[in-house]
Amino acid sequence: MSNSKIVIVGSYGQLGKALASHLEGAFCVDRDRLDITDQAAVESFDWSGVEILINAAAYTNVDGAETTDGRRAAWQINSSAVSNLARVAIKHDLTMIHISSDYVYDGTVSPHSEEEPLTPLGVYAQTKAAGDLVVSTVPKHYILRISWLIGDGPNFVRTMIGLAGRDISPSVVNDQVGRLTFTPELVGAIDYLLVKESAYGLYNFSGAGEAASWADITKTIFKEVGRDDLKVTRVSTEDYYRGKDGIAPRPLQSALDLSKIEAAGFTVQDWRVSLQDYIKKELS
Repeated sequence: MSNSKIVIVGSYGQLGKALASHLEGAFCVDRDRLDITDQAAVESFDWSGVEILINAAAYTNVDGAETTDGRRAAWQINSSAVSNLARVAIKHDLTMIHISSDYVYDGTVSPHSEEEPLTPLGVYAQTKAAGDLVVSTVPKHYILRISWLIGDGPNFVRTMIGLAGRDISPSVVNDQVGRLTFTPELVGAIDYLLVKESAYGLYNFSGAGEAASWADITKTIFKEVGRDDLKVTRVSTEDYYRGKDGIAPRPLQSALDLSKIEAAGFTVQDWRVSLQDYIKKELS
């Protein structure tokens, strides 16, 4: 199938950039070309010739979603806009790909399977869960539920590399445990599901390998950039955010069960290998 039959929504984000680079010829839009929160604009968009709709757009400011304005924006982008896209996907018989989040779980189970009931904690989490439910009504859909996305944009790995460059020894939470998801591997998984015409539905996806805390990941990053000398002070999530207002609740267990996508034939790379590759590119 020609990439010209693919529309990527949210092309300015970390995942959107990776998708646009991989799927050359796809039609890429962001809010300056299509306001997905505007139902009329979405419905009047030219969907003729389109077969696949990839939604990479999301409001991801977890703490910002706890504010009055942020709550409104999160519900508009993560839920109402998703409903607008799902409606045209059904109307035009499109295959819809949507990105979910580990935040739809309360983090009391590990690892999380696709069958686990939704238990979102904060506003961001609730809006993502609502979006997932909407997309699940599209006959031809793939929902990829991911954790801890790292790509071309502001992210945890880049922040830690920056701290290392400034000789800063940080305090990092040690009770949130999961795996990083790198955009090249996520794009590969999306491409695989489409090309192989895998069964529609929900698939967990992240890097493979042993889950780790943010503190453990920071130590790994410092080792890769040659700064083992920097100290990583381990703190609990409760202590890290103590005294701070407007902080959204975080799931403590974010590791995802990857057996379903592996059973579909996709080989998932260890997140540590992906991290090494990412840091090499960042430092080159």
